[in-house]
Amino acid sequence: MTAHDTAGAGRGRAMWPLYAAGFTTAFGAHGIAANLGGFSDDAVTSLLVLGGLLALYDGAEVVLKPVFGTLADKIGAKPVLLGGLVAFAAASVLYAVADSPGWLWVARLGQGAAASAFSPSASALVARLNPAAKHGRAFGSYGFYKSIGYTLGPLIGGVLVWAGGLRLLFTVMAVLAVAVAAWAALAVPALAPLPKSRQTVLDLARRLTSRTFLAPTAALAGATAALSVGVGFLPVSGAAAGLGTVATGAAVSVLAATAALVQPYAGRALDTGRITTRTGLATGLTITAAGLGCAMLPGLTGVLTGATLIGAGSGLITPLGFAALAAVTPPERLGQTMGSAELGRELGDAGGPLLVAAVATASTLTYGFAALAALLAVGPLLHLTARRRTIPAQQ
Repeated sequence: MTAHDTAGAGRGRAMWPLYAAGFTTAFGAHGIAANLGGFSDDAVTSLLVLGGLLALYDGAEVVLKPVFGTLADKIGAKPVLLGGLVAFAAASVLYAVADSPGWLWVARLGQGAAASAFSPSASALVARLNPAAKHGRAFGSYGFYKSIGYTLGPLIGGVLVWAGGLRLLFTVMAVLAVAVAAWAALAVPALAPLPKSRQTVLDLARRLTSRTFLAPTAALAGATAALSVGVGFLPVSGAAAGLGTVATGAAVSVLAATAALVQPYAGRALDTGRITTRTGLATGLTITAAGLGCAMLPGLTGVLTGATLIGAGSGLITPLGFAALAAVTPPERLGQTMGSAELGRELGDAGGPLLVAAVATASTLTYGFAALAALLAVGPLLHLTARRRTIPAQQ
C-alpha cells in the first residue's frame, strides 16, 4: 500500500464519525420535533407550547452557529465537535431523568445549543480532511447521511415514543451522542488551529457580503426553504385533494429520499468536472422552483412530481453550495464560514414556510407555492443574465 493509499484510508476512517455527527444533528432535530405532539403520556398537548419548543431549538441554532463556528477556528474543530456531542447527550439525559415539562424546555434549548456547536464543526472538518478536488464527494456523502437522519428521525422517533414515551426517545438520543463522541475522539485527527491573519469587523463584513459567500449561501437557504415547505405543505395540498395520510406521507418520504440519493452523485459530478458550482447551483434552483410549480397541480400527480423535483433540486444544491464555500474560504476561517452558512440555512428553513403561509392565508396555498418558486427562480435568471453579458465581452 502506498503512502497515498494509507492517507486515503485514514481519511476515510475519520469521515465516518463525521457522517454520524451529521446524522445525529438531523435525527435530533426531526426525531423529537415530529413526535413532541405524539400520543404518549408525556406528549405536548398545547399547540402554543409545541410551537415554542420547536422554535426554541431552531432559535438556538440561528444565534449560536456562527459563534461556535468561529470558536472552532480558534481552538480547533475537534474539541468543539466533541464538546457539542457531549453537551447534546447531557441535555438529552436531563429530560430523560427529570421527566418534567419545565425541564423539557431546558433540554430542548440545550440540544439546540449543542447542535450549534457540533454541526458547523463537522462541516469544517469535512473540508479540512479532504483535498479541494474531493470536496464535492465529501460534502455529498456528508449530506446523504444527514438527509437519512431527517428521513428516519420521525419514523424511529415515533416508534420509540410509542414504546416508551418521550423519555425513551431522549435516552436514545443521549446514547447516540455519546457513542458518536467516543467514535470521533478515537478516529478524527486533532487538527491544530491554523495561524490567522488579523481580521477586523470590516474584513468579516466584506467576506460575508461578497458574492462568493452570498450566492452559495442564498442557494442553500433557498433549497432548505423549499424542503421545509415541501415537508410541511405538500401533505396539506394532498389532503385538500382528497388523498389519505399514507399517500401524503409517501410523498414526503420521496422528497427526503430523493434529496439524500442525489447528493453523492452531485458531489462526484463536481469533482470530475462534469458540472461547475455556479451552473450546478443555478440548475438546482431551477429544478427546485419547477418542483414548487408542480406542487401547484391538483391531486397525486402534483404532490409526487413536486416532491421528487424539490428533493432533486435541493440534493443538487447542498453539496455544491458547501463545496463552493470551502473553495473560497481560507482554511483558518472554515468554521466561521460554515457556521454563518448554516445560519443562512436556518433562516431559509424558517422563512420559506412563513412566506408560503402568509401568501396562502391571503389567497390560496397554490399562490404560496408560486411565490416561493418565483423567489427561487431569481438566482437562475441572474446567472443567465451574467452569462449573456460575459459571452459578448469574450467575442
